[in-house]
Amino acid sequence: MHAIRVLPDQALQWGECPDPQPAAGEVLVRVHATALNRADLMQRAGHYPPPAGASEVLGLEMAGRIVGVGAGVTDWRAGQDVCALLPGGGYAGLAVVPADMLLHMPPGWSYAQAAALPEAALTAFVNLYVEAALQPAETVLVHAGASGVGTAAIQLCKASGNPVYATVGSAQKAAHCLAMGALQALDHHVVDFAAELLRAAGAVDVILDPVGAGYFERNLQLLRVRGRLVLISTLSGAQAALDLRVLMGKRLRVIGSVLRSRALAEKVAITRAFVERFWPAVLDGRLQPVIDSEFSITAAAAAHARMAANLNIGKIVLHVP
Repeated sequence: MHAIRVLPDQALQWGECPDPQPAAGEVLVRVHATALNRADLMQRAGHYPPPAGASEVLGLEMAGRIVGVGAGVTDWRAGQDVCALLPGGGYAGLAVVPADMLLHMPPGWSYAQAAALPEAALTAFVNLYVEAALQPAETVLVHAGASGVGTAAIQLCKASGNPVYATVGSAQKAAHCLAMGALQALDHHVVDFAAELLRAAGAVDVILDPVGAGYFERNLQLLRVRGRLVLISTLSGAQAALDLRVLMGKRLRVIGSVLRSRALAEKVAITRAFVERFWPAVLDGRLQPVIDSEFSITAAAAAHARMAANLNIGKIVLHVP
């Protein structure tokens, strides 16, 4: 097969690699599309190695057609179109996937749409509804609301009836978040999001934050009593000062969360819980991946450059020949 290889100078090369083989309980998928995540850029730069035993090829999600099944797989067969979350290996012509992680490709969807679903939807789901235990009518602030995870989080909150607010980096991104159902979308280049939200809407119950240190103090200010801050990345830095009195006085919880390195059994449980609660929203169109742009996988470097420049609204998809 062909796959993207990261060269010593961090260039991306589409070249020959050995075909993976499905082990017991796994399926082999001919990949037709994959989608970018910030983790891909970090791994390419040498800052985010794959978990032990995972493929070293970039790519945390894919969509394609099953072409082989390993021993013990009875619920899936060759010829079915699927998508899945991966610990690595999406930027390739073939991928092996544990059968229990597979999702049926929704009827009428393209491979591009299906490839853009797993990582964003499952990340938003696990952090809002599992880690933060979001309750009915509680309010949510989603930072980076126009990102892949952000757009999924806004749609999930709308589907579950939770008022949701967002921060973004441009007027265009703000307009998109409002169109998806955010009650307010604040351009962090223009306003102090914490001061403006406290003035206009008041404190919130849950904050989903990939930004990290730069927002930490204001996040704590924004949370109401018993609020939860879920940290999923550190784009602005990993070191932040913490006034424990603020945490104690409002009985706040600060939750650190990752998805990629979780045990397979945990990721299977997350996937099943998502399907049980939100697959109807996928099928009826209330939850759809927002696709910013599409590239051939041979132009993966250009796709990475677009994400690195923060130009995308939603997901960037790579088509695999």
